[in-house]
Amino acid sequence: MKAFIDDHRDVYGVEPICRVLPIAPSTYHVHAARRADPGKSSARAWRDAALRSEIRRVWEANFRVYGGRKVWRQLRREGVAVARCTTARLMRQMGLAGAIRGRAVKTTVSDRAAPSPLDRVNRQFRAAKPNALWVADFTYVATWQGFVYVAFIIDAFARRIIGWRVSRSARTDFVLDALEQALYDRRPVRQGGLVHHSDRGVQGGIKWSSQHNREECCDGRETAVGSSVTGQVEVARAAGDGAT
Repeated sequence: MKAFIDDHRDVYGVEPICRVLPIAPSTYHVHAARRADPGKSSARAWRDAALRSEIRRVWEANFRVYGGRKVWRQLRREGVAVARCTTARLMRQMGLAGAIRGRAVKTTVSDRAAPSPLDRVNRQFRAAKPNALWVADFTYVATWQGFVYVAFIIDAFARRIIGWRVSRSARTDFVLDALEQALYDRRPVRQGGLVHHSDRGVQGGIKWSSQHNREECCDGRETAVGSSVTGQVEVARAAGDGAT
């Protein structure tokens, strides 16, 4: 919010902006004074500045592979009194991260050029009744035997998962199974105004699910931001004449 005020104060003024935003003008003026004169900074700001240099030194000395836990332990061994959460917070602020073993898992491959349905939700994830808005997504979870993918569908009214499936591969059929479970559990009425909301990934293996006709129950077509794949878009289309 402070950065927003900095960008627009010359046009609208500080007080009018603060009346709209949940921030007091005095809070912003204190921030501006500390930025103009670092000597007025709080004790925590001084402490953070000193810790940043120590954290960067340890991180650089260990070939930039240490994460927050190892940096914190090294600082403790050197007699630097700092909390682990503080170390993690400052490393995030500085953009420092440790090396991660294994390949990165990506659940969404976006393509803005690909055709997609209109967004009917506009990030307003609220519903006045059950079976009015379903939000679909999938993510991955680390287990002792490797990563597994978890697809789920949430009723925005009840904030409850109504369909879910787990799979070792990010294929469309396991997302379809989650939707089928939700349809079987809730049995939405035909033309009941149900909107199925997911994101706009473009992974392959989509046409398979579009060939599975299901009883028409979803109205409208939807895409959104999230971390699922277009398989959900086609799955929702397969659920009837509507979709995501």
